[in-house]
Amino acid sequence: MPPKEEQDRQYKEWLEEQTFHNVDDDKIKYVLLEELKFLSQMSVEEYTLWRKWREIQEKYPIDKSTNLFFKEDLNYYPELNDLKNNIWIPESSDDYRKLEPTIVFANNPKLVKTWNALRILIHSQHNNTNIGRNLFFIVIDGITNKYLGIICLSSDFLDLTPRDNYIGWTREQRTEKKRINYTSIGSTIVPTQPLGYNYLGGKLMALLTISNITEQAWNGRYKNRLAGITTTSLYGSFSQYQNLQYWTKRGHSTGSIKFEPSRDILQLVKEWLRFRHTRRYWEWYSATGYDGMPLKRDYKQRSLSFVYRQFGIPKEYTETNHQRGIYFCPLYNNTREFLREEIKEGDLIRRFDNSVEALVSIWKERYAKKRVERMVKDGKYNTDILFYHGMIGKSWEEAKELYLKEVGR
Repeated sequence: MPPKEEQDRQYKEWLEEQTFHNVDDDKIKYVLLEELKFLSQMSVEEYTLWRKWREIQEKYPIDKSTNLFFKEDLNYYPELNDLKNNIWIPESSDDYRKLEPTIVFANNPKLVKTWNALRILIHSQHNNTNIGRNLFFIVIDGITNKYLGIICLSSDFLDLTPRDNYIGWTREQRTEKKRINYTSIGSTIVPTQPLGYNYLGGKLMALLTISNITEQAWNGRYKNRLAGITTTSLYGSFSQYQNLQYWTKRGHSTGSIKFEPSRDILQLVKEWLRFRHTRRYWEWYSATGYDGMPLKRDYKQRSLSFVYRQFGIPKEYTETNHQRGIYFCPLYNNTREFLREEIKEGDLIRRFDNSVEALVSIWKERYAKKRVERMVKDGKYNTDILFYHGMIGKSWEEAKELYLKEVGR
């Protein structure tokens, strides 16, 4: 991080380029409080779906004045049909045995566009792309080229108490000495459906997240050797990482998650912050360090916490009460010693065979086989695709009716 004198110089230069318009504090507080009251009444599943619904409406708007209505066979965004039609669907329950999962590194604009569309339309959670390091991967079947899922490796959380206690490193090691750059977080690990439901496809994606392909892509892009990977459950204790080989649960998140307003209200809040608390706004949303990375990590949660305090909004309107499970996968037997600077990079000892072939074999024999046999036996085998395109042009009540039961599937 640049010293204070350098930050002051950068801030002064940025300030000279800004223009400001007065904001109405009472108006901002009113619209913010009304939305937070609305969100705070939701279950975690509803809130997750609401954010997805807002994302869909913003990404794929429909001008109803044209009298064009969305239909699956003829829709406002016909390119989405190509994505949906390319999702893997088994013809028989044992078709998973034929799969040859292949990891495609999305390293060009066309593939990144495909990744983003899939991320929006197959995942229950809103797509919040991290600022910082991000590598995107699409998992396909090597035989049919059908989509099986997507993965993203991102800059890891700076502070995560259960993980940090397990590793035993200090905050100084993570920050000033930048040991945090030797880990990453699986910020997106999601299968397509019905692979996820019938065959525990989420476990396949989690195993492929720690594969030699993703590791080599990270090491090739960044100078820091990848030594371990963090991830968190979507919500609650039960998740696709439970009892998954090589991944170990380290605890739960200790803090609540701030409710996040919709984009238009968030923009009003940011404008208020820029006008009333300009230096803080600059530090959170504009300032960068010597490496070009954001000066402050977790800027969105920090800024929301600050704004809610400034307006005196009661805590019951601003936070969810659920916790997330925290999981960590060391790639080496002595990952912790390396992160604590007790050994050199050349001393790292490989912990397991992370070839795609080995990981896929584990998934097929240990997880998929038992799962699909049970689904068939219990009459729960389901070949339905989960694709959130059906929200396009729908009201919130219509979206809930269609998709609430699918959240977390």
